[in-house]
Amino acid sequence: MFGHDEPGRTRPPVAAVSRAALVVALVAGCGGDDGGFASTSDGGSSTGTMGDTTAVMTVTQGDGPTSAADDTATGAADSTGTSSGGTDTTGTDPSTGTAAGCAAIDFLFVIDNSGSMSDEQQNLVASVPSFVAAIESTLGVAADFHVMVVDVDPWNFGICAAACDPPSNCLDAGGQCDLLACPEICVGTFVCGNEPAFSCGLEPEVCEDVLGAGVTHPKGMGASNTDCNFASGTRYIDASEPDFGAAFACAAQVGTSSYAPTELPMEAMVSAVTDGTDAFACNEGFLRDEALLVVTFITDEDDSAEDSAGTPVSWKQALVDAKNGDEGSIVVLGLFGDNDEPDGICADLGAGDDGAEAAPRLRAFVDSFGDHGFFGSVCAPSYEPFFGDMAAPAIVAACADAGA
Repeated sequence: MFGHDEPGRTRPPVAAVSRAALVVALVAGCGGDDGGFASTSDGGSSTGTMGDTTAVMTVTQGDGPTSAADDTATGAADSTGTSSGGTDTTGTDPSTGTAAGCAAIDFLFVIDNSGSMSDEQQNLVASVPSFVAAIESTLGVAADFHVMVVDVDPWNFGICAAACDPPSNCLDAGGQCDLLACPEICVGTFVCGNEPAFSCGLEPEVCEDVLGAGVTHPKGMGASNTDCNFASGTRYIDASEPDFGAAFACAAQVGTSSYAPTELPMEAMVSAVTDGTDAFACNEGFLRDEALLVVTFITDEDDSAEDSAGTPVSWKQALVDAKNGDEGSIVVLGLFGDNDEPDGICADLGAGDDGAEAAPRLRAFVDSFGDHGFFGSVCAPSYEPFFGDMAAPAIVAACADAGA
């Protein structure tokens, strides 16, 4: 449960992006010194480069992918009735070479901060900056993005306060907290005593104890333990950030100090975007009506009926409501356990370093978004193929749909 040292297989796409003859220039593996992404369009195809890596991905609606060459040769009509032979059918603006339809993008990352998530957080930190850079370049929204991280435990050290001042009936003859007499209280003396960021009397910062509020100062074992101090002056990163990679790494390293009895990723997500919640007030300005909302969540456990309030149906409805009923302006990406799938690579959660829990409820939630929902294995050795080959095309397609 505490790392993924062995290489694994990446699972194949579970759905095709719904877009007729959409040829997306994306990088399958991230490389290059500057992390930049260049996109060019030539007829009915596009190519993208990052460092020394070039990849072309064709995603079509119907029976399956076809090549750009096939589309050009046959002159097949796209979903707008325009021939794709010798013309650009990627949904790009020919004057700029960028995809049309997205005025802005709001990225929400929901990251499990329980004890088994250290390697997964590092994997995410390594994968996301190039992914966001590619999206910025391909869609032309570099000047208008928001990126916010939330975790699944509103206050890591909630269990610690009672351990600092245990009641007299919990003390043994030597004045120490007696774990057998008061296990729920005295366990804090063990787990919190080893926390680098905790001391008795520590109080949460503004919004730090609100589930779904953007993380700005991760604390605890494995966390960045740094005030991220975003340039935006808010609880999210925007294009004014001078070093996006560093800012995201600061926030996404939420650590492994959650002592909550259950993880609440979906409840955190719903709270973050639902008007009227304490979290929504903390996150003021993050969610915008004109922006595409991209939700990415990562956890090694399912969100069972005993965990987050609601169901996959109500979680989806909360996102749709947050976008004023426009389901097409939402893309949902999930990284979770796949060990109940025929091609899954995760072992059982308690079996070792490559473990995760099967997540049928989270899968049902992602699947409910159809061509705007994708999931990958949280146990994959790298998340770059997931973001590059699956997530980025879905976002480009959603933007093309918005501009159709």
